[in-house]
Amino acid sequence: MKPVKGVFWIVEGRLLAIPFDHAHPHSLAKSGDTYVHKKIWGYVRPKGCKKPYNYYPRGRIEIKNNGSAVVYMNPNIGEGYIKDIMEIYRLSEYPRVKYDYSRHYKCYLDAGWKAERRR
Repeated sequence: MKPVKGVFWIVEGRLLAIPFDHAHPHSLAKSGDTYVHKKIWGYVRPKGCKKPYNYYPRGRIEIKNNGSAVVYMNPNIGEGYIKDIMEIYRLSEYPRVKYDYSRHYKCYLDAGWKAERRR
């Protein structure tokens, strides 16, 4: 099976993975071929969770034209999650891992993090 793109969070030490499957059309990126963390959070967050989408460490899987995968993720996520990510997103080869230190991927564990308010 082909590898798939998607987004994920680490919530209370557990991987919350959302492979892209067109099931949440209201949460699409401009490209139309993956989800946006902020848009999909309200539909996938754990029951009873009141935290904003950017509270927990998060990341995304991108699939390049040549079929290789790149995982972009918050630096607080350990590579120990990669095995599960590979299984869920159907990655046959170990992906390139890029820790994203930008403001975009900050979470409550990072200095300078601020909860993003709903509009």
